[in-house]
Amino acid sequence: MTNKLKTIDLFAGIGGIRLGFEAHGCETVFSSEWDKAAQDMYEANFGERPFGDINDIAPEDIPDHDILLAGFPCQPFSIAGKGLGFADTRGTLFFNIEAILEAKRPKAFLLENVKRLTTHDDGQTFAVIIEKLKGLGYTVYHKVFNSLDFGLPQKRERIYIVGFREPIHFKFPKPLGYYKPLSEVLLADEDVPKNYFISIELREKRYKAVKGVPPFPSIWHENIGGNISALPYSCALRAGGSYNYLVVNGERRLTDREMLRLQGFPDSFKINIPYSQLRKVAGNSVSVPVIQAIAGEMMNSLQNKRIAVKEPVQLTLLEPKNGYKRSQTIAG
Repeated sequence: MTNKLKTIDLFAGIGGIRLGFEAHGCETVFSSEWDKAAQDMYEANFGERPFGDINDIAPEDIPDHDILLAGFPCQPFSIAGKGLGFADTRGTLFFNIEAILEAKRPKAFLLENVKRLTTHDDGQTFAVIIEKLKGLGYTVYHKVFNSLDFGLPQKRERIYIVGFREPIHFKFPKPLGYYKPLSEVLLADEDVPKNYFISIELREKRYKAVKGVPPFPSIWHENIGGNISALPYSCALRAGGSYNYLVVNGERRLTDREMLRLQGFPDSFKINIPYSQLRKVAGNSVSVPVIQAIAGEMMNSLQNKRIAVKEPVQLTLLEPKNGYKRSQTIAG
């Protein structure tokens, strides 16, 4: 596009979503993140410190922008009462997004969240979110992607929600269908400080518990039940995962640089926070290549502005007592 599109980066973390959009020439005009360690790392890499709690700024005071970006936390929605569905979204962090969209009316948005958002409370939470976004007049698309399918050796499933102020056509990017080998991500053991290696006792315990013959290299994953699986990729990085949740070749923990590589951050990305904090922010971050691929398709849609095809509406024309239904699909 001829002019740079302006974005805002909400619940910004360390800036993974920003990286994906800046790869397509977008300009960030506002960022917000409350976590101090994430703020420190964001500032070191982008030269600006994000605004703190998003609740402390009025939606009208947010700078004008073309695209709203948010990897927002999933907070449970309150039940208004039996059979009454959800209460208003006020009091949840999604409301901040809703209020900013209503006040600023950007051309588009991208929201990212955990996959389980789609099934929370039997799907009612997700249904409310989609309903609210459509109620603001946006044409909305959503899809679950696995980072494994976009070149990263990390099994990380997330829901991505894209919306446009105009009723324009959008298609999600086609997954690559492969991931780079762990050998391109992991450091050589001799280059890893000794304090990353687990104790001999714990190592022997894991070797006895691991299933099958471990591939090499591999990342060993311990689930809640204590079962150990050795895989040619990493399970999802988790902000609250134990120090031994993921172990390289059954012998050592992931380094800070390896965790960022698993999320698709370049090696030029600066690390200026303690390891304990890096584990948290890396687990909360997004997979940059997935974001970059979606951003590219969003740029195409905003440039081409093809009219979206309305979803078909299914009407039940007949429902006899024997249970047989004859239905017809028509354009909505």
